[in-house]
Amino acid sequence: MIGHYALHQYLSITFSDDKGIAYLQFTKKDENFSCSVEDLEAFLHNQEVRYGIERDIVQRISTNPEEYFFSKVPIAIGDPAVNGTDGRVEMAMDLEEHRKPLVKEDGSVDYKDLVRLNNVLKGQLIAKVIPPQPGKSGRTVTGEEMPFKAGREARFKIGKNVVVDQDESSMYAAIDGLVTLTDKGKVNVFPVYEVNGDVDYSTGNIDFVGTVVIRGNVLTGFTVRSAGDIRIVGGVEGAELYAGGSIEISGGIIGYNKGLVSAGKNVKVSFIQDGNVVAGEDIIVSQSIMHSNIRAGQNVLCNGAKGLIVGGVVQAGEKVSARTIGNTMSTATAIEVGVVPELRNEINELRQELRLLLENEDKTNKALYLLNQLATGGQLPPDKAALRIKLNATKQQHMRDEKRVKERVLEIERMLEDTGRAKVEVVKTIYGGSKIVIGRYTRFIKDPIERIVFMYSEGDITISPYV
Repeated sequence: MIGHYALHQYLSITFSDDKGIAYLQFTKKDENFSCSVEDLEAFLHNQEVRYGIERDIVQRISTNPEEYFFSKVPIAIGDPAVNGTDGRVEMAMDLEEHRKPLVKEDGSVDYKDLVRLNNVLKGQLIAKVIPPQPGKSGRTVTGEEMPFKAGREARFKIGKNVVVDQDESSMYAAIDGLVTLTDKGKVNVFPVYEVNGDVDYSTGNIDFVGTVVIRGNVLTGFTVRSAGDIRIVGGVEGAELYAGGSIEISGGIIGYNKGLVSAGKNVKVSFIQDGNVVAGEDIIVSQSIMHSNIRAGQNVLCNGAKGLIVGGVVQAGEKVSARTIGNTMSTATAIEVGVVPELRNEINELRQELRLLLENEDKTNKALYLLNQLATGGQLPPDKAALRIKLNATKQQHMRDEKRVKERVLEIERMLEDTGRAKVEVVKTIYGGSKIVIGRYTRFIKDPIERIVFMYSEGDITISPYV
């Protein structure tokens, strides 16, 4: 029987990086080895293993040590820390649900009935903040506390015509109107402007501070601008559409290589032909994209029953998913992912804004320091006291602005670093003549390939089966 002082000649203890697990390994295999449970526990204690000891394994090593001569066994397992969950903003209504046209009892679809919008009344609750849930400390095998990562507070991204309560936990409508999400997740309430037919010479161009609903087509040469969403029951020709929120077109876009459809958030449309479409987030096309220039901050999804992309250039920050890319005639079709020029521009502007904020804060702090010195000496005249109050308010505002800018910079940095997520999904076939670009890397397709995913890996564009 070997005493616990001699056990270090036969056994070694190693720890995982976070000391959540201790491993025991035999360094010397001796068929005559034997030790008592008490001696093994005393050895573990000497090696700083104090918590979560696997008693049944200790017992087994004592009676059958040869079973463990050639393996590394977890001899103690601590309690892992449980991280807190992040807070979140929960909308009081489902914004997607009301965007669908009315389906009648006989199964037909009435695109005219777009009246069922997300209308809210002044003072109505729109959203609330769900606070983060606390985490729970763990314990290492050496008996120390293992800290947990606290959940992050969620904050409203406040847009137009909304108010929040004093503790910033609930958001309400400041006017009667339509709840609309715009770029960067801002929540707004916009009034609604409806056109009961086409946008043509009878209506002229439209430029509205809220959401625009058009129960007809938008003809070539006309412009519709909206601070909120644009919803169109018909189709769009070579017109210009600009929305701070999303654009939804029940028909298609036939652009004649003119005009532009541009949305801060998403564009949903049946088909795009010879069009120019830009979206801050997703472009969702149920049928086809033909000979068009398309750019989405996040995803281009054209993977429905037809799901065809042929000709032109399709760019997305994260993913392009299509049923078919290109055609048997090898029409040149370019698909580019991992390209988000808008985010790069925005992060540069934010860094410039942060520099100015820090400069101004420095000036404010210096002025406040002098005024505080005067106040301490009881020599602060009334005009200087008023200035001191004003500067303190300015300082608080600077600090809030700084926090907002820093959070957005971190958010964008994470998105730009994540090129690993950029991919092109081909649900059915990609044909020769197509070109895949991921970040700085290009791959030309010569022969048709079925059901495939293109991704970037270690300096090249790799392919794997589409599952």
